[in-house]
Amino acid sequence: MSDHNQPARPARRTVIKAAGAGAVLAATAAASTTPAAATPHGRLLTRRIPSTGERVPAVGLGTFMTFDQWPSEPRTAIREVFRRFWTGGGRVVDTSPLYGLSEGNIGEFSRDLGVNRAMFCANKLWTTGPFLNDDSHAVAQRDQSFTRLDRERLDVVQVHSLTAVEMHLPILRRWKAEGRIRMLGVTHHDPMYFPILEHWIRTGDLDFVQVHYSIQMREAEKRLLPLAADHGTAVLVNMPLEKARLHDIVHGRRLPKVAEEIGAESWAQFFLKYVLAHPAVTAVLPATTNPDHVVDNLGAMRGPLPDRRARRDMIREMELVDGFRELQSRPWYPGKTFDGQVRLG
Repeated sequence: MSDHNQPARPARRTVIKAAGAGAVLAATAAASTTPAAATPHGRLLTRRIPSTGERVPAVGLGTFMTFDQWPSEPRTAIREVFRRFWTGGGRVVDTSPLYGLSEGNIGEFSRDLGVNRAMFCANKLWTTGPFLNDDSHAVAQRDQSFTRLDRERLDVVQVHSLTAVEMHLPILRRWKAEGRIRMLGVTHHDPMYFPILEHWIRTGDLDFVQVHYSIQMREAEKRLLPLAADHGTAVLVNMPLEKARLHDIVHGRRLPKVAEEIGAESWAQFFLKYVLAHPAVTAVLPATTNPDHVVDNLGAMRGPLPDRRARRDMIREMELVDGFRELQSRPWYPGKTFDGQVRLG
């Protein structure tokens, strides 16, 4: 890369600073959402949900694979991940019944902290009945989620990977009208399905859409993100760190000079700030099992975000990294193993 004359930047684990819960709550109330603007020292970036006007911290927590751990096994690390996420100012947690034990673990950890009702919970619906208009499976899955999360209402329920979306969106609209959920949306991680996501943004009266978007996977920038902004649809971003693949290809490399301009003290913040700089993005959902890493991720909500010129420079720097262009062909979570219900089931 072009930064060979730059001094080495601190490793990810050396730049982490935990924030007190009281300071964080005061900070999130007034943080800036302007893409290239700096947030005042100590304040966290929040973004507005168009359909309700409420604001949420812009870095959330994903739980796929990472929180799928058996209660009979030590869960100290992920329990601490959740605790530091919350005390560091994080509020948006994304989970799903499809994620094995993740939903139950989030429910347990949030209940133990006394924050399960305060958490902004984005959940999902993934089920099909024996015939098209049968909603009994959907209701059973919803009620199971209520029990696991110890909630009587969910903030957002999304049709997971567009499964039976024509059937499920009317069900979600009914639940919203009944007050069982506050908002609804659809998700997918595969760019092949972006045109379908775009269709439902146009026609589905959505509060949220969840999409795969990263400094390497920029397909959503072309049409989907501008469309969501035009239609007042909030955007959750899955795979902003490409499930550890981005970190894998930059392992041992120094941060480029542009990182200093945007206040990125680690590669994680570098990658997350690129995504957060798009004004249509409501929150990113990085996942981790490392408590230090979750604090590092939350640091992306502080300081300036890149403007268009800086984002172009960030891309140019990454295009010099071996494996960047071919990243999507690499396996998820390189060098990591998970032994939860999803893998064993």
